Amino acid sequence: MKLTADYHTHTPYSHGKNTVLENAAAAKSKGLEELAITDHGFNHLLFGLKRKKLTCLRDEIENAQKACGIKIYMGMESNLISLDGRTDMKASDLEFFDIYLCGIHEVLRYASFSDAYNIMLKNYLAYKAGKKPSKKVIENTTRAYVEAVKNNPIDILTHINYKCFCDLKEVAKVCADYGTYIEINTKKRHVSPEELNLIASTGVRFVIDSDAHSADRVGDTKIAEQLLSEASVPLEQIDNIDGRLPDFRFARYKIRNL
Repeated sequence: MKLTADYHTHTPYSHGKNTVLENAAAAKSKGLEELAITDHGFNHLLFGLKRKKLTCLRDEIENAQKACGIKIYMGMESNLISLDGRTDMKASDLEFFDIYLCGIHEVLRYASFSDAYNIMLKNYLAYKAGKKPSKKVIENTTRAYVEAVKNNPIDILTHINYKCFCDLKEVAKVCADYGTYIEINTKKRHVSPEELNLIASTGVRFVIDSDAHSADRVGDTKIAEQLLSEASVPLEQIDNIDGRLPDFRFARYKIRNL
């Protein structure tokens, strides 16, 4: 298995250690054809990307692309901020980006206190206690993911089920229906082999991403390789390995709507 592209990396525009150019050079040195710079979404209270810096980020990406000779997407790892599936990527933001990732994170400005309580706090308390949350909490998290995928042109759901537990099969089914990829994240192990098999049984497509916060981790696949060796997911279901490149829905959305 050889990674073709890495669609989840961070820079100092959120809390990554290395520049766009350094991430790009690392991707080039590892033989990747494509890279995405996907800093944390606007509503992250500690490390959120700033709208006023989008032009500077675009300039850095274009310069790095020319210097390294690989395709570099300008993206964002947006935050899911409400039970009805809203994210911190507003309609007016879409024109600035090439790729649209979404995940659930801590320390966010949620749409309301109720959303913060039901999406993050209840999940986080269960996580810290070493157990899964109640059936109702799982239903709420599942609803938030499902509505986000239905109502936003999200390309990739990041580290699904990490600290925020959902019905993986239901979320995977809607991703398969709408053309959203589920990420196999190699920064943290967020699903078990059995859970990965369950997700794959829906026919959803996967990408492997490093979630790199430093250039030395760009293109890393170690956790994914270990997980896949314990699961039974066909490698043909992963669209950014062995020369394959994904067909992202956000690009099609922009052609039709922007």
